[in-house]
Amino acid sequence: MGRMPSTEPVSRPFGPLDFQLVLLRRMADHNPLLVERARQELGVPVAGMREANKRWQAMVRSPRARTAASRYRSVLGAPESVVTRKVGDLECEAWLWPVPLWPTLRFEALLAPGGGTVWNEWLVRAPGAEPPPLRTLADLTPWSCTADEAARAFAPARPLEGSAPTRWGLAFTAPTPEGTRHACTAEFTWGLLQRVSVGPAEHPPTPNRP
Repeated sequence: MGRMPSTEPVSRPFGPLDFQLVLLRRMADHNPLLVERARQELGVPVAGMREANKRWQAMVRSPRARTAASRYRSVLGAPESVVTRKVGDLECEAWLWPVPLWPTLRFEALLAPGGGTVWNEWLVRAPGAEPPPLRTLADLTPWSCTADEAARAFAPARPLEGSAPTRWGLAFTAPTPEGTRHACTAEFTWGLLQRVSVGPAEHPPTPNRP
């Protein structure tokens, strides 16, 4: 007798579409409406996003998990480009992949010298793409900019520890369109701005009276 065909479902390869769903899943806590629109744009049901995140977590936490660099190559393919980034006195490789949901952004994995450990993994502006104008609080809308763009626009900015490995924060001072300056805390997921908390207005010191 011939072998009976397997009735077990065949798991399709985890690819770039699934990875975009993983990025979105982490952003849903802050911007569910934006995430919902993006999910519909990708043509994936809600269950598909949950399944993609479940499979990603299984890959990351597996006892036989490959290195982060190998995992990204397996999921996203060969990098679209490889550029050199200076980190202090060290020269590191940055691998960049396109992200169709955000055409002017790239997903970047920053590798330690020697091509081993991934030091950072987040969304950055694509090489040659025009960064957004960031002058006031009105410009800091969800998904409008990356962490490095906000840090440069509102320097000096102080990095803050995030609530999860894929989340970061920045503390800085920014003006309203009318010019009133406020202390701000910006939250980023995978390097993309999610929300900004604004503190009380900063008032100039009162001059001493004679």
